[in-house]
Amino acid sequence: MLNIAKIKNGIVIDHIKAGQGLRIFNWLGLGKAPYTVAFVVNAESRRLGRKDIIKIDNEITIDFAVLGLIDPNITVNIIENEKITEKIRLKLPERVENILICKNPRCITATEKYAPHIFHLVDPERGLYRCEYCDEQRSTEDFR
Repeated sequence: MLNIAKIKNGIVIDHIKAGQGLRIFNWLGLGKAPYTVAFVVNAESRRLGRKDIIKIDNEITIDFAVLGLIDPNITVNIIENEKITEKIRLKLPERVENILICKNPRCITATEKYAPHIFHLVDPERGLYRCEYCDEQRSTEDFR
């Protein structure tokens, strides 16, 4: 049995689809973190069968929109004094800015350097987003 110590103050990113944890670990830059980080791969889960877990013994800022695009089924637990004080269940964000990039060469974002890439969720089942300017569709698979 694997035993990982409790964290005093920090974050637990739970219910990560098995195999996606390393992507999140790298995106957060946790390999260079000066604090304790536990990364569990393929842990047993009643709900998912297998899952990855990341425990961070430090308070950090996380962009939940990006995390939701990587895996919308993630649960983020905020830990204070070794207790869960907040449980955040992620989902696909309704609107994302400068996370997905429009590939349409006729879109204003292709010619206007400072125009933000804004996408709106149009099909949660398939993870489809629509560009605010040209209606080009992108999938969350394009981001993953």
